[in-house]
Amino acid sequence: MVHHLTFPEVIGTPHSFLSREGGVSTGIYEGLNCGPGSDDDPDNIRENRRIAASLIAGRRDTPLVSLYQIHSNKVVTVRSDWGDDRPKADGMVTTQPGIILGILTADCTPVLFADMAAGVVGAAHAGWQGALSGVIENTVAVMEECGAKRANIAAVIGPTIQQASYEVGADFEARFLAKNTDFGQFFTDGKDASHRQFNLPALVANRLEAAGVTNVVNCGTDTYGSDDHYSYRRTTHRGEADYGRQLSGIMLAR
Repeated sequence: MVHHLTFPEVIGTPHSFLSREGGVSTGIYEGLNCGPGSDDDPDNIRENRRIAASLIAGRRDTPLVSLYQIHSNKVVTVRSDWGDDRPKADGMVTTQPGIILGILTADCTPVLFADMAAGVVGAAHAGWQGALSGVIENTVAVMEECGAKRANIAAVIGPTIQQASYEVGADFEARFLAKNTDFGQFFTDGKDASHRQFNLPALVANRLEAAGVTNVVNCGTDTYGSDDHYSYRRTTHRGEADYGRQLSGIMLAR
C-alpha cells in the first residue's frame, strides 16, 4: 500500500506527498481530505490540514498555505501566512522558513521544488492546462528571482494520473500539437481512432527539462488506480457526488 511519500535524498527540507491515510473525513471523503473546495465538513478539513502540518513539519500549528487553484500559469511569492485568503494561482515560491506550501490535487500533478543552497522552495499544481501554459517554467523563474539557481533546483513529480488511466479524445491531442508538434510524444493509441492515452507526468518532466531543471524524480504513482489517493476521474466514473483532495507540501525548516 502506498502511503505518504518523501524523497529526502532529493529534497533536503521537510516535505511530503500525502495520501488520504490518517485523516478524520468520512464517506466519499474518507481520510485526509485537505481541500476546502470540496463539500466535506469544514471542521474535518481544518483538522485534516492540522494533521497534514504535523506530518510535514512535526507541529500541528505550523502555518500551511494553499491556493485557489485555477489551472493557470500564475505563480505567487509567499512572504507570510495568508490563512483562508487564498490567491488565485497555481504555483508558490518562498524563502520564508516555517511556512508550508501546500498543493491540492486529485489527478493533476503536484511538483515540489527546492534549491537548498539558496534557501528557496516552490510548489506547483500542474494539470494539463497549467503544464501546457507554463506553470512549471514560471515557478522556476520566480525561484530564480528569489535567489535560486536553475542548476541547483531539485524537483519531484508527485502522485498523478498516469497514461494508462488518462483517456482523451483526438481533439484534446490537437490542442497540444497546435502548441508544439513535438508534444505528440505524450500521446499513444487509444481504444479506437477517436481516442488517445495522454501522459501528463511526462509532459511535466519535459517542461522541467525545458526550464533547466535536471535533478528530477518522478514517483510514478497513479492516483486513478490507487485507493490511497483521491481521484477526480475515478469519482466521475463511479458517479459519486464529489471528491477529496490530497495535499503535497514543502517548507524551509526554521
